[in-house]
Amino acid sequence: MKAAIINKTGGPEVIELKDIILPDLGEGIDGAEVSEIPVSIGDTVKEGDTIVVLESDKASMEIPSDFDGEIKEILITAGDEVHIGQLLVKIESVLGSKRIPREETETLKDSSEKSVEEKIKPAPTSTPRTLSESTSNNKSFASPGVRRLARELEINLSHIAGTGDKGRITKTDLNNYIKTQIAIQSGTAVSINKDVDFTKWGTIEEVKLSKIKKITGQRLQQAWQSIPHVTQFDETDMTMLDQTRKKMNSNLGKTKTKITFLPFLMKAVVKVLQEMPDFNSSLNHLAETLIIKKYYNIGIAVDTPSGLVVPVIHNVDKKSIEDLSFELVDLSKKARSKKLKPSDMTGGTFTISSLGGIGGTYFTPIINPPEVAILGISRSKWEKIYNHDKQTSLVQYTMPFSLSYDHRIIDGAAAAKFTGSFGSTIKTLSFLEKPNE
Repeated sequence: MKAAIINKTGGPEVIELKDIILPDLGEGIDGAEVSEIPVSIGDTVKEGDTIVVLESDKASMEIPSDFDGEIKEILITAGDEVHIGQLLVKIESVLGSKRIPREETETLKDSSEKSVEEKIKPAPTSTPRTLSESTSNNKSFASPGVRRLARELEINLSHIAGTGDKGRITKTDLNNYIKTQIAIQSGTAVSINKDVDFTKWGTIEEVKLSKIKKITGQRLQQAWQSIPHVTQFDETDMTMLDQTRKKMNSNLGKTKTKITFLPFLMKAVVKVLQEMPDFNSSLNHLAETLIIKKYYNIGIAVDTPSGLVVPVIHNVDKKSIEDLSFELVDLSKKARSKKLKPSDMTGGTFTISSLGGIGGTYFTPIINPPEVAILGISRSKWEKIYNHDKQTSLVQYTMPFSLSYDHRIIDGAAAAKFTGSFGSTIKTLSFLEKPNE
């Protein structure tokens, strides 16, 4: 939108009203919730200044201004759901001094007003849709067959988290949702849909869940219901690894960040994944095939104030322990400060969830679809172990760990072999003998 105003020299300055449109947020992300609007109408912003902060199921994102100018109109509010291509903010930008004939100025004004009428469309609101409105839900990715079935059953597809490619809702996703609703209605599943006055028993505090926690919860629930989980428990000797890590840290000096156990565990996992490729795969439900991945991108579960996120370290097989350590620190900082980009959260082939720094002996981590397995790391401890062969007791640094796997793809024997191989790899440091190039 362009207009002309008269400056002190008598010549008009060309003013352009520019639109800030929600850009593509990355693979599988169609929209997000507005968590913060740090600007107000009348504020002056520069190119690169943050004008909107969004929160999706994967990360928080800052939307910057593409140019200098003054905020003239804000078309969204905190809490709104916004989608790719939606108009967010209008900014008035001065293009510079230029003499424009009165006729041309009027033409500019008329044409701009017309273009505004053509461009402005009602923005989607955050008001929840009813089940009957599911037939018009075009923001959920699903095949025509799934959409048709959803319409017939009056199911809102926006209530279902898709596990297919780029978040597409599959027939299995729909069937699992239906089964869950049947279980809830029949009383075989716990649901708190009705209001309960908890104040009858004492003082309460009600805290709104973050967007990340809500979506993560939905996906974990769906993963637990749709994937037949089995968890294998094991432990390994970390004594040599502990010594190696301490030696590496002593060589780094005091100025560099100390290396944790996690980079070593990632390299050991990759070595086992190369030996057992089924664990580095995804199940194609439609084609009934197993997709074996030839790359090794390890997701690391990170606990943040907003909830659990899983940033991904790409090409772990091609990186050194020092490189992985640096990247882990960087991604952890981004996660806790809500600076993760969508590209930091996608492409994982296997996930590690480490609670070693917090505590616990064993736990059962939930698989992160479309992956088929996840490794849970618990707190290591020094303990005395009796060596039957040597008839002596040895003190070793023991690490307990858990492997949850998809039983449709992996059987118990394979899982036991995986944990055994991982434990041996850690104990002998075999993953360091021939580092991957």
